[in-house]
Amino acid sequence: MTSSREVARAHLGMMLWALLVGLSFPAVGLMSEGLPPLLLTAIRFAVAALALSPLLFHHADRWPGLAGLALYAVMGLCLAGFFGTMFWAAHRATALSMATLFVSVPLLAFGLGLMFRVESLAWRLPGVLLLGAIGALGLAWAESGGRLDGMRFGIGEAAFFVGCVASALYPVLSKWGLARGWLSPRAGLRTFWSLLVGGGLIGLLGLIGESPSDLAGMTVGDAALLVYLGLFSSGLTFWLQQRATAVLTPAAVTAYGYLVPFVSMLVLFVREPQHIGWEWLPGSALVLAAIALLLRRDAVNRRLQAAA
Repeated sequence: MTSSREVARAHLGMMLWALLVGLSFPAVGLMSEGLPPLLLTAIRFAVAALALSPLLFHHADRWPGLAGLALYAVMGLCLAGFFGTMFWAAHRATALSMATLFVSVPLLAFGLGLMFRVESLAWRLPGVLLLGAIGALGLAWAESGGRLDGMRFGIGEAAFFVGCVASALYPVLSKWGLARGWLSPRAGLRTFWSLLVGGGLIGLLGLIGESPSDLAGMTVGDAALLVYLGLFSSGLTFWLQQRATAVLTPAAVTAYGYLVPFVSMLVLFVREPQHIGWEWLPGSALVLAAIALLLRRDAVNRRLQAAA
C-alpha cells in the first residue's frame, strides 16, 4: 500500500513539475528564430536521455522485455504525436484555441484511465478537473486580453486535439504498464526509455518535415539553453511525472497542467507588471481551488484507507 509520505512527495514533485514547465516557455523564447522546433525537441530529449543513461549500468532490470519495449514504442508515439501536432498546428490554429483544447487533457486522461481500468469511477475527481479546466480557460481568456475572437475550430485545432489525446494517453499507458509489470518500477528507467524512443520518433518527424541545415544557425547561447531545457524541462519533468504516476492516478497527475498557465502568469507579472489586472483573478482562484481540492481528496482517501 502506498504511504502518505509517497503521496505527499508525488504532489510536491508535480508542483515542481508545473514550475519547471511554466518557466521553460520564457527560456524557449530566448532562443534564436528560425531553428527547427521538432529537431530541437529531439535534441532536448537526447540530452535528457544521455543524462539518465548511467542508470542502465546500475540496475538489473535496465532492459525492458518485448511487451515493455512495445509499450515504450506506443508511449513514444504518444510523445511524437503531441509534439508533432503541436508544432504543425502552431501555424494553423490560434493560441487561444490551442490553450482551450489543452485544458481537456486531464479530463481525457480520466476517461482513458477508466477504459484501461487505472482510474476509479467517482464524481469528485471529474468535478475537481472540471473546476481546474474552467480556471485554466479563464487564464487563457485573460492572456488573450479578454477577447474571444481567436476561438475557432479548423483543421489545425482538430490536429492539435488529436495531440491532446496522445498526451493524455501517455500517463495512462505508464500506469497500465506498471500494473502489469511490463515497465520498470524505477521512475528513472521509465523516463530514460520514454525519452529515448519518443525523441527518436520526434527526430524522425523533424528529418521528414524540417531542414536539418537550419541547425547551423544555432549560437553558443542557444546550445546552452538547449542543454538546460534538456536536463530540467525534459529530463527532470518527465522523471517527476513518472514518479508521480506510480502513486497517483493519470488524471491527478495531468491536473497539475492547470498550474502551468498560472506560473506563466506570475512570470509575466514579474517581467511586465503593467499586465496585472482583475481579469486574471477568477481563473487563478479556480485553478488554485482545484489543486487544493485535489490535495484534500487524496488526504481524505488516505485517512479512509488507514482506518480500514
